[in-house]
Amino acid sequence: MAGVQDELPVPISIPRATGEIVIDGVIDEAAWRDAAEFLIAYEVRPGENIPAPVTTEVRLTWDDKRVLVAFRCFDPDPSAVRARYSDRDQLWNDDWIGIVLDTFNDQRRAYEFVVNPLGIQMDALNDDVNRRYDLSWNAIWFSKGRLTATGYDVEMAIPFNQIRFQGKSGPQIWGLDLMRSYPRTNRHHLGLFARDRGNNSYLSQTTKIIGFEGAEPGRNLEIVPTLTGSYVEQRPDFPDGDLEEVDKSSEVGVTAAWGMTPNTTVAAAVNPDFSQIEADAVQLDINETFALFFRETRPFFQVGADYFNTRLNLLHTRTIADPAVALKVTGKSGRHTYGVFSAEDEVTNVLIPGAEGSLVAAFEQNNLSSVGRYRLDFGENSTVGIMMTDREGEDGYSSRVFSGDLQFRVSENDTFVANLAWSRTQYNQEMSDEFELGEDEVKGHGMILNYSHQERDWGGWIWYRDMSEGFRADLGFQPNVDFQKGGLGVERYWWGESGDWFNRLELGVATDYGQRQDGSFFDRETEAWFAYEGPFQSMGHLRISNGTRVYSGSHFSTNSYFFRGGMQPNRIVQFGLSALFGDWIDFTHVQPATRFFLTPQVTLRAGRHLLMDLEYSYQTLDVDEGRLFSAAVTEIRGVWQFNVRTFVRLIVQHTDINRDPRLYEEAVDAESRALFTQLLFSYKVNPRTVLFVGYSDGAFGNENYDLRAENRTLFAKVGYSFLF
Repeated sequence: MAGVQDELPVPISIPRATGEIVIDGVIDEAAWRDAAEFLIAYEVRPGENIPAPVTTEVRLTWDDKRVLVAFRCFDPDPSAVRARYSDRDQLWNDDWIGIVLDTFNDQRRAYEFVVNPLGIQMDALNDDVNRRYDLSWNAIWFSKGRLTATGYDVEMAIPFNQIRFQGKSGPQIWGLDLMRSYPRTNRHHLGLFARDRGNNSYLSQTTKIIGFEGAEPGRNLEIVPTLTGSYVEQRPDFPDGDLEEVDKSSEVGVTAAWGMTPNTTVAAAVNPDFSQIEADAVQLDINETFALFFRETRPFFQVGADYFNTRLNLLHTRTIADPAVALKVTGKSGRHTYGVFSAEDEVTNVLIPGAEGSLVAAFEQNNLSSVGRYRLDFGENSTVGIMMTDREGEDGYSSRVFSGDLQFRVSENDTFVANLAWSRTQYNQEMSDEFELGEDEVKGHGMILNYSHQERDWGGWIWYRDMSEGFRADLGFQPNVDFQKGGLGVERYWWGESGDWFNRLELGVATDYGQRQDGSFFDRETEAWFAYEGPFQSMGHLRISNGTRVYSGSHFSTNSYFFRGGMQPNRIVQFGLSALFGDWIDFTHVQPATRFFLTPQVTLRAGRHLLMDLEYSYQTLDVDEGRLFSAAVTEIRGVWQFNVRTFVRLIVQHTDINRDPRLYEEAVDAESRALFTQLLFSYKVNPRTVLFVGYSDGAFGNENYDLRAENRTLFAKVGYSFLF
């Protein structure tokens, strides 16, 4: 289906602002009348390129330092507008508007800036090559919104020094989309142009605009000093004794970023701020054989992370634990994208992957971790790249990975992806002793191949993955090796019309087969699924699986039934439920088992300021002799958002595990309980000018004693962004 840009082959001219514009949410400056005018005319979801149900007028211009945008959003019932105060990047359930800018017009990567009616911001990088949406990216920009008698108005100013773009003096052609999310009975997603649902590239369909001649990022230097402090108490003779001070420290760090050119950024840090204020979600490691994955939340590592994305996940910065110095260079020039990253780390985290499980340990050893990445764009939306990771540690430890990757967009419906890597790892004596390794040096390879075909009404794919026994990615996350596995699948879609009971239906089937590198059978699975999307933002997904897996030389059934569903019937309540039931394995005793998971979730948004999240996760594992264990995790998160900048958040996580000691070969606690609480005050002028003050504690108990405090921490952080 053709987009608006096909009807307008000549890019739309964006004039320079004819006067001063103040970002105050009031679209009254004369310069707005001379700006380029757009109408968000299409509903692209759930309706398919039908006329938008509401009117949205947009003005776009620019001056010496900023891209300037104004949205006037009309609503037939202004009282129904959903608008709440929240932290950055937390506005998805509100009404919102946004702009997408493909500043290199390469149809591969774009900046997105989104604002709700109260001026709350969200920014992200849209990686069209790897199909990733990176909310961890944060820019310093300006927005104001206000509710009006006819709906709401929003103004934005995006400084040139916060984005990368083509370094040339003449006019530039950019890709553009303008968006509005209009949640009522359905959440209507509105856009600037009609979208082809069978096209495998969103950015290739954007409207083209021209202008911004002579745009420069200016000096574009940002320096962020930070001061962090903490006071920690622990109970050394737990469960007896008193809490005692074990650490009282303060730390000064500084991070600097310099936009050398409009398309290249250098970032450096001495004693950098790698503090983490967001508590990780609770993950139970009962009856798990592989290392758990935790996402990166530390600000320095999040910046420019998309430059290093690969399908094999060769860089996962949570492996860098306690760096003292770090340097990063990222940029794009024409068809060339590049990134270099290096950090001196005072702790060496090592993951030993295996066929049936993985081992993890941390060593008090220094290392230098470095990554280099280069990518060449070719064709309409295709790329080829190389990447190298290197970690040099103490006493002879080293880990190196070299990789190549290709994404070839054969057509607007077909894509071929390949990622190949080769590794060489040398362990030192301490690591060999800890992991009881048979050899100090290992070599190996990893490979991913995937071919997919996407149409409006159906899609299909075939894939292959090969991980040799000696493959290691010590700076990435690869817990499972020694297998060859492949599969294929197909799915069919149905699209609802206005007034139908559904918006989208999906029916699919897939199968895969895996073996070890020695040719022995590993696992197989065939699954079928049905998915539904409908009014009131309702969704449901039912999956039935039939499979077999080999563990420790024995074959086990892995047949299962999975369901996930949810709904948001109004602006206040949102709820979801997921459940899993089926055959599984007791990995501890290598015997057949039956597992059950149940996770209900409820979110309450009361008024404009209060948010409450409640999640309860319950799981059991049964064997022939009885119930091996049951585990329940309850998490409550409450946030009171005073205004755009300030909030108070309380997190409570409680874990309750019950085991039957008679069914275990080794001694275990019949009961174990844990409680974690965190209280945080946050004042945030922008993503890097912040003040955090918090308190957290942890407690543990079992059948012999009630919950008792194990530790408690007071912490504070202040950072200020100086822009030059």
